[in-house]
Amino acid sequence: MDSEYIRKVLQGDSQAFRYFVDKYRNLAYSLAISVVKNSVVAEEVTQDAFVNAYKSLHQFEGRAKFSTWLYKIVMNEALKRVKRKTMDYCMDIEEIQETEISDLNESIDTLGEEEQRYFINLALDRLSPNDSLVLRLFYLHENNLREIQEITGFTETNIKSILHRARKRMYTALKYELKEEIRNIL
Repeated sequence: MDSEYIRKVLQGDSQAFRYFVDKYRNLAYSLAISVVKNSVVAEEVTQDAFVNAYKSLHQFEGRAKFSTWLYKIVMNEALKRVKRKTMDYCMDIEEIQETEISDLNESIDTLGEEEQRYFINLALDRLSPNDSLVLRLFYLHENNLREIQEITGFTETNIKSILHRARKRMYTALKYELKEEIRNIL
């Protein structure tokens, strides 16, 4: 389906590009927010990425999926914004016990779907841009390692390493957010 709309846009039907905006807007925004950590900036990044994709569509060779190509543009735009403004998103890694993980899983399971999404996004926002990006691509967008490599430019080994460390950091951030919520309730 993407290839049909690519052909239409390349033949001069600029309105056909709306298909891509409608189809990929939410995923592109999610990717942008994972890097820039600011909703207004993420909106700008997403918009700029779609403009760049439209202008560069003639360069799309079709070797990868359109979504992979677009996500790479989104990521490059987001990283440009981050480079303009130095940000420090470091978190200490805590030692994690298996019993703590099961306790956290039980706590999360008691929440509704919207609440789960809310706390997961809060925790993702606490992570570094690379950690948040790779976790979102792998788990939320369900990209495989090769696609993540194409989007990010990271090596497969680096991606696996980031995933390993990011899971631990995600656990720590999620545990913190849930404790804060309990504290606010009491």
